[in-house]
Amino acid sequence: MTFRAALEHTLLTIVTTRDLLSLAILSVLLYAFYYPAPYAHQSARALPVVVVNGDGGTAARRLLDDLGETRSVRVVGEVPDMVAARGAVRDRKADGILLISRDFTGGALTGRGTAGIALWLNGTYLLRAQSIGTGVAATLAGAIDRWRAAQGGARLAAMPTILVHPLFNTTLGYRDYIFPAVANIILQQTLLLACARLMAERQRRRERRMSVAAALGMWAACTLVGVLSALLYFGMIYWIQDIPHAGALPALLVTVPVFAATVAALGLLLGKLFNSGDDALKILLPTSVPLVFLAGFAWPLHAMPGWLSALAWFSPATCAMHIFVPLNQMGASLEDVFGPLAKLMALLALYGGLNIWSSTNSAR
Repeated sequence: MTFRAALEHTLLTIVTTRDLLSLAILSVLLYAFYYPAPYAHQSARALPVVVVNGDGGTAARRLLDDLGETRSVRVVGEVPDMVAARGAVRDRKADGILLISRDFTGGALTGRGTAGIALWLNGTYLLRAQSIGTGVAATLAGAIDRWRAAQGGARLAAMPTILVHPLFNTTLGYRDYIFPAVANIILQQTLLLACARLMAERQRRRERRMSVAAALGMWAACTLVGVLSALLYFGMIYWIQDIPHAGALPALLVTVPVFAATVAALGLLLGKLFNSGDDALKILLPTSVPLVFLAGFAWPLHAMPGWLSALAWFSPATCAMHIFVPLNQMGASLEDVFGPLAKLMALLALYGGLNIWSSTNSAR
């Protein structure tokens, strides 16, 4: 089979085989809209909290009124004591507890800051608790300061105003942080699983040995699918989802084919280890979660054990994370991402060479 015939046959097989079409194309489109959807609000809002108001005075009431005007929390009720408050959290009626002690008014009037206030937040969702905790603390401090001034007390010493302008995640939103990173895992796993299933089905039919031209044609077809998927994400999907991006198209036209070719070669190589497409999916699907944590965005690679950090670089998605996020979100140049790009090219040579060798030397 010639290179062109193998390329056309592979593309036709992908678009006419339901399982391959679902993996290589439909799942890419699904994840593009499904994955960012839960983070559409970018930051957590309206965290339900219960209040234990031991003071009951004007200052405490003013504090709760100010708190109710924020988007961070929603006061769902007042309870008489901490036992009842903990019960509300255990019963999932609230995710936080605000305690106002009996000496709150005196502490606020004498300038002891937020003395007499305690805030507990459900730490199950770490980032949500951290962001809301910071916002609520600022609201409480501001409310106390205004109340003190209204009572004739001196305002607390004001901190100098600091203008903060984020460079890359300009909205400081969780979606704009998580999706550009996870997109690399999505692009890798959808293409890798499709290629592995494609090759495993050839194994099942005992169509093992190919000519060099045929092996290159199949590889090129899979690479083309990966290139189109990546450019779709970094172009139209980022635009539709309003993900901040720098539009480094010339650099992407160089790096995206290298990434797609590397993933395609790895998927075809792994597919030769299985005797059916179902077996390939059963074994490879669970690898997605470890690869997310090994990619280096949830936890820095340099903070991992050395052997684990080195192992992470054998996943093309790890290289892609350190190439495409800087190019798309940080305005980096090819020179800036030369290190991870060189590693990705080394993986391309390794996986591509093994794929061609194994395809042309497999026993019939």
